[in-house]
Amino acid sequence: MLAVQLARLPMMVRYTCDVHLVEPRLAPGPGLAYTARRPEYLMNVQSQYLSAFPDQPDHFRHWLRTNRNPDCELDFCSRQSYGRYLQQLIGQVLEWPSSNGIRCFWHAQAAVAAEINADQQTGLVRLADGTTLTSNYIILALGNFPPLKSAFAPALPALPGYHHNPWEQGVLHTIGLDETVLLLGSGLTAIDVLLGLRADGHRGKITIVSGHGRWPMVHQQYQEPYPSFYATELAGLTRVAAVMQVIRRHVGMAAEAGTDWRAVIDSLRPHLGLIWAAWPPEEQARFLRHVAGYWSVIRHRSPPQNAEVVASMLADGVLQEETGRVRGLAAGGEGVLVTVQQARQPHRQLTAAHVINCTGPLLDYSRISDSFVQSLRDAGQLCPDALRLGIKTDEHGALLSSTGSVSPILFTLGPSRRPAYYESTAVPELREQAAKLAKELGQRLVATATAI
Repeated sequence: MLAVQLARLPMMVRYTCDVHLVEPRLAPGPGLAYTARRPEYLMNVQSQYLSAFPDQPDHFRHWLRTNRNPDCELDFCSRQSYGRYLQQLIGQVLEWPSSNGIRCFWHAQAAVAAEINADQQTGLVRLADGTTLTSNYIILALGNFPPLKSAFAPALPALPGYHHNPWEQGVLHTIGLDETVLLLGSGLTAIDVLLGLRADGHRGKITIVSGHGRWPMVHQQYQEPYPSFYATELAGLTRVAAVMQVIRRHVGMAAEAGTDWRAVIDSLRPHLGLIWAAWPPEEQARFLRHVAGYWSVIRHRSPPQNAEVVASMLADGVLQEETGRVRGLAAGGEGVLVTVQQARQPHRQLTAAHVINCTGPLLDYSRISDSFVQSLRDAGQLCPDALRLGIKTDEHGALLSSTGSVSPILFTLGPSRRPAYYESTAVPELREQAAKLAKELGQRLVATATAI
């Protein structure tokens, strides 16, 4: 999205700028989220809200229509379809220079290290084949990292049935149709795994283990948007409890008026980053401890089609639920032994041939072992935030060093900016960040050209 936005910058000057897109997957655009060739994996936001461009809200729907895929124009399209959309957008930028003079080049390999040059005006990115790229700006658009291998199973080699990364290619194909499966977590990732197993014809027993026992809430249509109450009642509130009190009151008022609670929550969408930023660090930590789990299931909802599948599997007895926290994994007979404990209850043990970690991506940049991230972290150029949600940045996404200085070269966007926004993973937030960062970089390019 950022590369596409850079190609759309207005022609205040003719940019003499090359954009190098370093992307090791088979095709640029879909990334991890939209690569899987599985039509059962759906976007969890309706198509009408998924345009790549903030100023063209119908762009994706028009793309669906022109590509003869009108069925999900007002519904939930497959992630595979959205991946094709993004691939086509970046393909157009790669094929020829944009009208503003910017050229884009794709390097189909991984970046393994980065360093800032002595002039403090340029940086160097080293690719897997030894190629080096020197650039005035280096943008970390790294997405999500897989969960730690050792999160539940320090002795991983002894646990061949444990799959720490549900998105690793071919994971579900290693599971026999009649083998038992245990999923850690009951969020959107777990639902995707259930859909994948069902589509593959899996017949074995599946157990869900969740600390809170809650599934994502289901999307439902409502007639009218709820009027915003951020400016009058929420702006500047510095305590989580005060914010929650206001929201609960409006949910109650909406219910009395016959309005769905989802409309109230959705009215907050444009202001979530401001609400989060108004809380001091101790209040942000309080939210993460006490509210984040509830917030996740009401904010990140599931398409009705997916919820119906889960309900059917529960009703048929194919899927069973267990509530409790995982205390450890170990080899057990012909599978994996999972130790679970509910509050103030004795430990109990569950066994399955395969255990899949569906608890979500690794957010803590102090624990990410990727060599590119590690090179910047070791040099003090990349600093994890205190709450371990992502990377420390300024208001433009420029990285803050270990001394607190703002990098003139290194920028980031996406999930790594959760410390600034908390909500920083969905398309509406990502497209806004891409547009704003492209504008900021464009202004810097213009200033440089003017100075020269």
